[in-house]
Amino acid sequence: MKQLKLGRSDDMPENILRLEEVTRNFKRQTETIHAVRGVSLEISKGTFNILCGRSGSGKTTLLNMIAAIDLPTSGKIFFEDREITNMRSAERDEIRRKKIGIIFQNTALIAQMTALENVEFALSVSGIKPGKRRVQAADWLEMMGIKERKNHMPAEMSGGEQARVAIGRALAHEPVLLLADEPTSELDTKTSFRVIDLFRGLVDKNKLTIVMTTHDVNIMDAADHIYTMEDGVIIDGR
Repeated sequence: MKQLKLGRSDDMPENILRLEEVTRNFKRQTETIHAVRGVSLEISKGTFNILCGRSGSGKTTLLNMIAAIDLPTSGKIFFEDREITNMRSAERDEIRRKKIGIIFQNTALIAQMTALENVEFALSVSGIKPGKRRVQAADWLEMMGIKERKNHMPAEMSGGEQARVAIGRALAHEPVLLLADEPTSELDTKTSFRVIDLFRGLVDKNKLTIVMTTHDVNIMDAADHIYTMEDGVIIDGR
């Protein structure tokens, strides 16, 4: 199989991400939920970063804002020195399609598509030419160890297999930034380590930047930086 390389630009700024006093509030009837409270953070390009903390600490909310899926109540987020918080929706969509890979907790696979078609669809959204999509999608499913399941629907696969399809889909369009929300939660221990080894290799060899949430203490050693969130605030970083 040919070597797969994630796209990157050598003139990217040193900090691929910068957050300045980011907050996110939600209304619940008469109550205001302060999900994220004044987070400032800089993420260097080509690093593996883990966000950890209890359920409800604000990790997923923060990840969704970095992905420009959700907007902060206040504060600014910069991606490659461009402020995404003041962009038009179409501009944010374009960045996600071309430069960001996202792994959701629930995999979010399209039920009516096979594993191969799910990855191909992500490639088509990213603008990859039709002639390359099938080969590129198959290559990534092989890297994830599930090429033999390429013609199966999500309902015909286990939770772990679906998770591996979702990981392959997020990486297939060669992003410069991967945002992963509990990507190993449905995987057995052996497969979890295999995925983390893949992530580590992509960071080291291809300068991919990863921001990942996890509860799994067994994979913390793979990270360059670990940030602990509690009640919407980053209370520790190392």
